Amino acid sequence: MRYNKLGTTGLFVSELCLGTMTFGGKGLFKVVGQVPQDEADELVKTAIDGGINFLDTANVYSEGMSEEITGQALKNLGIARSDVVIATKVLGPMGEGPNDKGLSRYHIMNQAEASLERLQTDHIDLYQIHGWDPATPMEETLRAFEDLVSSGMVRYIGVSNWAAWQIAKALGIAATNGYSRFETVQAYYTIAGRDLEREIVPMMQSEGLGLLVWSPLAGGLLSGKYSREDEAGTDGRRASFDFPPVDRDRAYDAIDVMREIAAAHGATVPQIAIAWLLKQDVTTSVIVGAKRKDQLDDNLGACGVALTDADMEKLDTVSQLPKEYPGWMFERQGSYRDPNA
Repeated sequence: MRYNKLGTTGLFVSELCLGTMTFGGKGLFKVVGQVPQDEADELVKTAIDGGINFLDTANVYSEGMSEEITGQALKNLGIARSDVVIATKVLGPMGEGPNDKGLSRYHIMNQAEASLERLQTDHIDLYQIHGWDPATPMEETLRAFEDLVSSGMVRYIGVSNWAAWQIAKALGIAATNGYSRFETVQAYYTIAGRDLEREIVPMMQSEGLGLLVWSPLAGGLLSGKYSREDEAGTDGRRASFDFPPVDRDRAYDAIDVMREIAAAHGATVPQIAIAWLLKQDVTTSVIVGAKRKDQLDDNLGACGVALTDADMEKLDTVSQLPKEYPGWMFERQGSYRDPNA
């Protein structure tokens, strides 16, 4: 297991992060996973024993149960608080009232305190905005996050599922006002869905932000269970919850190549999918979720897969994005000024 700096901070996190969305199984997240406390304890122990020091959850996962189970697992296993980096998020609905959701100061402050209680801790290491709230001024949200950092309740902040222009604007507001800046972007990124590379990756590289990858197996599509011949798969989340959206033809082309490379390395298709992400310079940590210990063990094995330059060229070629404006114009007009050309 390798450890990478979190954005521009001095904090190091494991290149794999245990995602706990599968813990609980309540409400909308029942389809994702229904892992009870004892099985969650086993998964957390497996992750820690495998070198993972980074756990990611959210208040909205199973209506708070994921945070509760995560916090209890750490307590049950006797894991020291200083040995783990805990990340959680705020945005989604946590009640029926009009102010029980969003990024208002009211909701953020209430949920930060609630998350601390559910996690049984006195601070959140990485507190993340979980998505865009068009109703709340960005300045209000960022000031609330700054106050949480100043109070000691939060150590670092990040953002998830925002556009590049939104993140850049927020960084400017933070710099102007002396607020804590985003250190990470949590985003969907896989060999089957490389849209992030168009705008968000260049922005992150410019501003020194770290990438936390969610759904590295494209909602199970890259689990090795699916193929053109058997689109429904044998089981798994995709059969009942077809998310995130994927260009199936391009994905299956990539899976065909991944099977060949996996066979050559004595690895599995999901290990190749994760190994490809770990080779991307922008990646800080890949969030892996599991319902069973054997799934997590397989994901941990990705750290030992050493993809060659030839492997990466094959994977990059088969999964490359179609050309879009203004990218093709940047390439045409800027090539003569590119110091790396």
